[in-house]
Amino acid sequence: MENKELIKLALEAKVNSSYTPYSKFRVGAAVEMEDGEVYTGGNIEVASYSPTNCAERTAIFKAVSDGKRKIEKIAITGDAKDTYPCGVCRQVIREFGINPKIIIANSEEDYKEYTLEELLPHSFGPEDLQRGNENV
Repeated sequence: MENKELIKLALEAKVNSSYTPYSKFRVGAAVEMEDGEVYTGGNIEVASYSPTNCAERTAIFKAVSDGKRKIEKIAITGDAKDTYPCGVCRQVIREFGINPKIIIANSEEDYKEYTLEELLPHSFGPEDLQRGNENV
């Protein structure tokens, strides 16, 4: 899928899928999986904040619950300029994609593209757990 198409879906998810009655800060994400299927998500808040789920994780968890396991790219857009994924979302992205494209978008024409290594250098992933078990 072209970046602009993925960004458009993320922008739509920000408007249509976010539930942000407390912060009023909407975020939308669209994740393209290895097979080309796309999942969208918005951030979802609850009154106690800590169980709030970010848009990126909402979209990724929808894909994973459908049996998808490899992210090709993800577009993220928010109510502020250049909304980047939080640390938890970066780790979830890492779990399902060693180096997917990460698109930080303000519009279909105004966006930046990163690798996960740029946003989460020296990351820890599933293969690190396997290395730890070799000594048991």
